[in-house]
Amino acid sequence: MRQTEGGDDPGLESRRDAAAENQTMKIFVLGGGVIGVTTAYFLAEAGHQVTVIDRQKGPALETSFANAGEISPGYASPWAGPGVPLKAIKWLLMKHGPLVVRPALDPHMWIWLVKMLRNCTAERYALNKARMVPLAEYSRDTLKALREATGIAYDERAKGTLQLFRTQKQLDGVGGDVEVLKTYGVPYQVLDPDGCIAAEPALAGVREKFVGGLRLPGDETGDCKMFTDRLAELCAARGVTFEYDTEIRRVVKKRDRITNISTSKGWMVADAYVMAMGSYSARFMRMLKRPIPVYPVKGYSITLPIKDATAAPASTVMDESYKVAITRLGDRIRVGGTAEISGFDLRLHEPRRRTLEHSVSDLFPGSGDMRSATFWCGLRPMTPDGPPLIGRTDFSNLYLNTGHGTLGWTMACGSAKVLADIISSRVPDIDVGDLGPERYTK
Repeated sequence: MRQTEGGDDPGLESRRDAAAENQTMKIFVLGGGVIGVTTAYFLAEAGHQVTVIDRQKGPALETSFANAGEISPGYASPWAGPGVPLKAIKWLLMKHGPLVVRPALDPHMWIWLVKMLRNCTAERYALNKARMVPLAEYSRDTLKALREATGIAYDERAKGTLQLFRTQKQLDGVGGDVEVLKTYGVPYQVLDPDGCIAAEPALAGVREKFVGGLRLPGDETGDCKMFTDRLAELCAARGVTFEYDTEIRRVVKKRDRITNISTSKGWMVADAYVMAMGSYSARFMRMLKRPIPVYPVKGYSITLPIKDATAAPASTVMDESYKVAITRLGDRIRVGGTAEISGFDLRLHEPRRRTLEHSVSDLFPGSGDMRSATFWCGLRPMTPDGPPLIGRTDFSNLYLNTGHGTLGWTMACGSAKVLADIISSRVPDIDVGDLGPERYTK
């Protein structure tokens, strides 16, 4: 597999001919998070020889490690939408606001922000939402099929998601979301306080703090890290190899093809390559002179052991005021949120922790052991319009599966299955023609 220098592999042409004949290829998946590992699984299921390459010591040790745990197709929406610029100003001024911007001398940050603002119109929001919901719904169904076929377990629950409104204004504004849900046939319930408590009994003790909610009974929850670890084991059983502790330093092109990659373990060659490196995908695409508008937006979470199960959430409750998701994962509570635009900075800022602690303590007092909570952050790979980037680039053997933002766990299985079909020259189950990088040049 490894080459000692950066030239063309002398056996590459013969392998290309064989691949064309039997549709089996040697494929490198660059990135070992939930997107990369699910891609590897479905490529292996399609009969390909697959290797996952990642700089970490194992799978899902970066963005997939401690996310909010939601699998929420109904909430698959672009961050860019009507009214967001004014809301952003309000959020920046809040004590426990969901948005933080740390200005930097980084042109990529400012270009991305400008592009995002351009998408904050009703027309573009509707278009981008229409691109995201079908993929998210398909992904949830693909995950269910995978679970039934393999018996994979990951502290999963299928008890829906409750978006909790603390103010009447928030509840009155739910009409637009409901219309979108109706359009896509997503089951929903608009609930009064009694209905919210019926769905999440632990909220009975804080009834005065909310006026209603929007529940999506078809949503699920689960531990993304646990899922990815166990799926990696299933991949290995299907012949997938994993090159951990391997830094990808350079992707080399020649005319319209990727010829090889340079790594900390030497040169490596494959027939096809999948870029699934999250926020870091953008750096490598710039090296190839094919920039993609993916930028990191940092999110935070805390994970605390459950102290009183009767006081803990049954599934996921989304605190609309603070944009925080509170999820039950087995004997733990995961609290995730905050959008911090600060480049590739992975420092843990204590004020963000206090926001998460405030939300869970306010809605589920006494539910968890805050003194034993762990604090984490990760970089969400965001596109300015919202939908991810899935499909072939204008290099004939380089594919993208990145830019999922906060929805990587929600969209992982569907994105992987779709891309495996594309690479295998099969027609995907859903139309993803608008998810490729060419949409930014139209």
